[in-house]
Amino acid sequence: MGGAAGDAVPRLAALRRLVGAAADGFGATWGERPLLTRAEDLPRGFEDLLSAGAVDELVSTRGLRTPFLRVAKQGTTLPDRSFTAGGGVGATVGDQVSDDKLVRLFADGSTMVLQGLHRTWPALVDFSQALAADLGHPVQVNAYVTPPQSRGFDDHYDVHDVFVLQVEGEKRWRLHEPVHPSPLRDQPWTARRAAVEAEAAREPLLDAVLRPGDCLYLPRGYLHAATALGDVSTHLTIGVHPWTRHGLAEQLLRAALADLGDDAEVRASLPLGVRVDDPSSTADDLELVRERLLAAVRAVDAARLARPLAGQVRANQRAEPVGPLAQLRAAQEVERTGDASGLVLRRHLAAVLEERADGAVLRSRAGDVVLGADDVDAVRALLAAGDGGSLDATPLDAPASTDLARRLVLAGVLVPR
Repeated sequence: MGGAAGDAVPRLAALRRLVGAAADGFGATWGERPLLTRAEDLPRGFEDLLSAGAVDELVSTRGLRTPFLRVAKQGTTLPDRSFTAGGGVGATVGDQVSDDKLVRLFADGSTMVLQGLHRTWPALVDFSQALAADLGHPVQVNAYVTPPQSRGFDDHYDVHDVFVLQVEGEKRWRLHEPVHPSPLRDQPWTARRAAVEAEAAREPLLDAVLRPGDCLYLPRGYLHAATALGDVSTHLTIGVHPWTRHGLAEQLLRAALADLGDDAEVRASLPLGVRVDDPSSTADDLELVRERLLAAVRAVDAARLARPLAGQVRANQRAEPVGPLAQLRAAQEVERTGDASGLVLRRHLAAVLEERADGAVLRSRAGDVVLGADDVDAVRALLAAGDGGSLDATPLDAPASTDLARRLVLAGVLVPR
């Protein structure tokens, strides 16, 4: 996605790969109900994102460590020592994945769970970043590789939304209604185990076999369990961690409490001899605090919350990967030639420009860059151009501009086209 300045990026291209024509109206489905989309209704399959060969490469030659892999059998996660070992001479880390142990465990019916593939497998790094941009919510990617006729986990619900992409083999999925709709991250299914078991014993909402190229969307809270059929099954699980109104409430209360720190009456000590464990002893003070807190909450506007939320946005996803060697060479080339036309804005930076009287600070997933007043117009135009935008399409003719381009390259803001 992105590329040279002016490249057209199809609208919702990543989401369309998962739900086809439903992408344009997906807002009505989002967070509300499951959606099964068959391969014939999608642009193409998912083998380019992950394949059997990719799985073998990851667990045998990449030196993966926990927690990038876990192993489960019949609903139970196995201890790390059952599938890890030392790396040998020169790689003495003791928890590297052991391909020899995995062969035996997999043949015995265990499921391999490759975690964090949005960090470790290039095709999924690119796709997950594009999907997060389409959805406006951060994503992660795991893969589940299950032997024939095996089940990885019991009926449960997730605290994040999920897209299931069937890559190879077939898997039977059984879905049930939520016992706790839209659970928060600190409300796992294990806290409602009895209700989950009771609902799982009822007639399923959906009982379907996913085949290669099929995609199933599950809002958080929906119960599910899956069993491999006939052959090895590989599916990708794209977990979407949604921004929620509860999260807005947390930020709102933080801002309001910060404001109450300036209220001398709220800061005052409670009366001498108070019994804080006696409701009648604190009733009047509680009412004063309640009134002041409500007033403080009402006084906080949306713009006030933008800065802390922007920090969370930057922290929850990565920018496009960059290579230290390539960046250094690009900076040296700009310094040598004064030509920045081969540089473009790094994708998925989530950059914002905070202007000041003497310049500005460019905040992004690459970090903060302090800018002088003479830099601001150029950087503002760069951000307005969006991913793949160029700082300057012609050779730079001023030492200050050359220095700006070099600094933005070394800061990871500009990258070679």
